[in-house]
Order: sequence, then structure tokens, then C-alpha cells
Amino acid sequence: MAEIKTIRKWFWVWDFEKEERWLNDMAESGWALVSVGFCRYSFERCEPGEYIVRLEAHGFDEGYVSFMEDTGAEFVGRYFKWIYFRRKSELGPFDIFSDIDSKIEHLKGIARMIAIIGGANLVIGVGNARYSPANLLCATLLMYGLGRIHEKIEQLKRERELHE
Repeated sequence: MAEIKTIRKWFWVWDFEKEERWLNDMAESGWALVSVGFCRYSFERCEPGEYIVRLEAHGFDEGYVSFMEDTGAEFVGRYFKWIYFRRKSELGPFDIFSDIDSKIEHLKGIARMIAIIGGANLVIGVGNARYSPANLLCATLLMYGLGRIHEKIEQLKRERELHE
């Protein structure tokens, strides 16, 4: 029977790269991601460095999952709009995004999601400030995250200009 461990950990949506680094550090230390949930990650013992993990904000699409599996990736799971894959390291580098423009489009999708949720919280918070200050706080936090995503987009645009 495989050794399994579950870790509860929180990542902000705009820190998905930090989450991915952590998942890969876990794989590097011999723990392969096997399932995900709200602030919950389950791992099974594996050979250190056996897997590379990638995640992406992408709705569940069987055609997309099938495409990724054709590249040797394994679908691990999804939570909300995030989809998680792992692939054996021996197959070589594993990147979901083929170029800077696809990375920018991914970030724009995350920005839209944050803006919608943040905007809704702002409207609710302003409309009910006396009863719902938590919505204003949430909107403020999400706008901060939107700024972080915007910074990443601008950095990628500058990088793209250097390569043109």
C-alpha cells in the first residue's frame, strides 16, 4: 500500500507560480501530487524528482485533458477553475505554455476572474457598507491581487519586446 500524506496549505490565486514551485519541491523530495481540494493537497511517496507538476486556470475540458495526456501528462485533479497535471521527469521538460503570448492570455483570464469577483464584492460592500464591511475588505484584497497579475503581464510584455 502506498504511503499517502495530506497537507493543508493556502495560496492566493495570484501566487499560482509559488504553488506550482511548492508542488514541484514536494515531488523533488519524493512526494507526488495525487489529488487536490480546497487548501488540501494529497501526495503519495515516489522516487525523488520523478514528476514535474503544472497547474493552469482552465475549465475542465475532456478534449484538453486528452490532449495533455497525449503529451505524457497525467490529470491529477481540479479545483474550481484550476487544473493540475503531473508528468514523469524522464520525459523531459514539461511546460503548459508554449510562448509568452499564451502566458499573457492565461494571466488575462486570471485577471478577468479576479476583477469579476472583486467588482461584485465592491458593489455588495458599497451597497451594504454598514452590514458588510467584509466585502469591502475582500474587494480591496482582490484588487491588490489584480495589480500583482497586471505586473506579471507587463513583465512578460517587456520580455517579449526584448526577444522581438
